[in-house]
Amino acid sequence: MFDDKRATRRALALGAAGLLALAGCGTDDAAAEEQITVPEDAGVEELQVEVLETFDHDATSFTQGLQLAEHPEHGTVLYESAGLYGESDVRITDPATGAVLASQDLPADQFAEGLTLTDDSIWQITWQEHVAHRRDPVTLDIVESVQYEGEGWGICFDGEQLVMSDGSSTLTFRDPVTFEETGTVEVALEGEPVFQINELECTGGQVWANLWQTDQIVRIDPATGEVGAVVDAAGLLPPEEAGGADVLNGIAAAEEEGTFYVTGKLWPKLYLVRFTPVR
Repeated sequence: MFDDKRATRRALALGAAGLLALAGCGTDDAAAEEQITVPEDAGVEELQVEVLETFDHDATSFTQGLQLAEHPEHGTVLYESAGLYGESDVRITDPATGAVLASQDLPADQFAEGLTLTDDSIWQITWQEHVAHRRDPVTLDIVESVQYEGEGWGICFDGEQLVMSDGSSTLTFRDPVTFEETGTVEVALEGEPVFQINELECTGGQVWANLWQTDQIVRIDPATGEVGAVVDAAGLLPPEEAGGADVLNGIAAAEEEGTFYVTGKLWPKLYLVRFTPVR
């Protein structure tokens, strides 16, 4: 069943990805489509990617959200949110093999974006449909759906509050039970706003974020919005495997402190990495 679904998804996703290259995860902040530059005298860490291990990943998944967690039946798994209209789903995958262990589709008129796990739930957001689904982390069943204003891009849980991006330079904080907005913070690097903030991962009191349409990941202090580190992940997916792949997107804290799983939209590979200083 999953093999047939992947074949269909692959054909549809490749066509849709081209149409969405300028629109998917869209925003009017066109200036942010370029890499951000760290000033020479800035107190910002410049990091690079050290690949520790490489795994297979479902190349039909338009990856929007990624998180590692324990499942009572499957053990250590990755929860993944996959986008595109008519092809969006939430899935549980085996990080070692890329196998899809379980999944549930979204309605065809909803474009799935980021997801995160709280103490007892999954929150999965949608792009322009203003709907967040709270799901059972064991069955993936929808427990309730709530409305919110604006676009949904990425989301993570820091142990106390949800942190959500909408493609602008603003991070929005939300109650993990009600999804009600509780505050915001503006993200900046040396005083300059940082746009296109996409998939998020909360770990160690910091927020790591993919910047859409770039090969960069930034580390954000959620208390101040200040960017403290910029990761250059260019060239992570080799050219021979990049055909049909879309942008870097998907970051999940791994078992060992300081390591992460990263992938991209329609990427055939998942990487276990560590971020190290640029020499």
